Amino acid sequence: MTKRFLSTLSILLVALVALAEGRAKYVFYFIGDGMGVNQVNAAETYLGALEGRIGIQELCFPSFPYFGLINTQSATNGVTDSAAGGTALASGNKTKNGALGVLKDLTTPVTCIAHWAKDAGAAVGVSTSVSIDHATPAAFYSHVPKRSMAYEIGSQLPGSGFDFFAASDFVKPNNPDGGPDLYAQATTGGYTIARGYKDYQKKAKKADKMILFQTEEASKIDNSCIPYALDRTKDDLTLQDITRAGINFLMKKQGLRDGFFFMVEGGKIDWACHANDPTFISELIDMDNAIKIAYEFYQQHPDETLIVVSADHETGGLVLGRGAYELNLKAVSYQRMSMVKLDRELKAKKEKLGDKFTWDEAKKFLTENFGFWDGVKLDEDQTKRLESSFNEFKEGKADAGRLCSTVKHVISEAAMIGWQSGGHSNGYVPAFAIGVGAEQFHGRFDNTEICKKMAKAAGWKTPFEN
Repeated sequence: MTKRFLSTLSILLVALVALAEGRAKYVFYFIGDGMGVNQVNAAETYLGALEGRIGIQELCFPSFPYFGLINTQSATNGVTDSAAGGTALASGNKTKNGALGVLKDLTTPVTCIAHWAKDAGAAVGVSTSVSIDHATPAAFYSHVPKRSMAYEIGSQLPGSGFDFFAASDFVKPNNPDGGPDLYAQATTGGYTIARGYKDYQKKAKKADKMILFQTEEASKIDNSCIPYALDRTKDDLTLQDITRAGINFLMKKQGLRDGFFFMVEGGKIDWACHANDPTFISELIDMDNAIKIAYEFYQQHPDETLIVVSADHETGGLVLGRGAYELNLKAVSYQRMSMVKLDRELKAKKEKLGDKFTWDEAKKFLTENFGFWDGVKLDEDQTKRLESSFNEFKEGKADAGRLCSTVKHVISEAAMIGWQSGGHSNGYVPAFAIGVGAEQFHGRFDNTEICKKMAKAAGWKTPFEN
């Protein structure tokens, strides 16, 4: 018998055993970066407010039948960063803040659930709404002492041999030694690179392994991430596109693989919360829309699928309520753009209008895009702060970021939400689960336990087993 026949027979036997024992054949791991319990609560309460009532409108993933609370501290810090948090979620090992795929000695590499799945014969996908060399996705395939080593992280991607990657781009694709860049290295490693969802659809059928990035035009604007949900155009790559493409491609491998493991990160929930920008709500809802695609897959394969949704840490120290026993999350619905886009728009208006960019023009712009003085009522102090920040920007005494900062603070005040910091906190993060093995995700447990529970549900061997 040929080696290929034996390999195929082995995978078939594993699949039959998994089916007989009720193991998860298809495993989804959604990670909402920065998504604490209050971020989830805010999104559902916001949707309730849009219906004109007090209470929540349920999203898809928080309605999953099993729920747990997760501790997130790293090996060296009471408050984790995304690198250590991602490493714990991926590998079941604590490490030093800033380290990826290694123990806290910064030298000893660790394997993760993506490797365990691959070793068991499953197809593997790793994806994110930010860059593929960012902390969370990198935790699933790289081993470096510092998360800032973006080029080195990207250079390790082809060696993983995983089937599908998706993200905005590489942030540092050029070879510092003058050799082939990361795109060339990936191509040499057997990967087909698609630019945008339409390009993916053209190339996927003939591709053996796939990397899906946003279009080159989008990367010229910002290669570090796909646009915020509030800011994107119809041509922008979305997390839903990434999820749909990943399922499609990983299912293509079923003739040679036994099921799949697919990690999808909603990375810009964290970015918005770092900025104390209420657009985190639309980012969380956007991730839920991606999870709905996986849930539809689950409904078609209920006896073979596990979906787990969790987070690496909470960001911002979000509080729902600012003293008065009230919330006004409907105020967030008037926000038409993120602070990132607002910064660009303000600079463009100043350059185009010059002295004609008056406070009256600015007020009109802010009313149209944030509902100020219309749907969002402002007091005299808030108006004065906005006008003062605008004048400083117009006169060159401050950059556009100063006015953006005032705008986001006013939105939060109007919505009656508070922020403790622009960093991470040690607040609990949630874990939600549905499907085969989901009953394990109940109670309180450490972030290192999530991947182990998932591997157990799938029957994948881990280094922690005797």
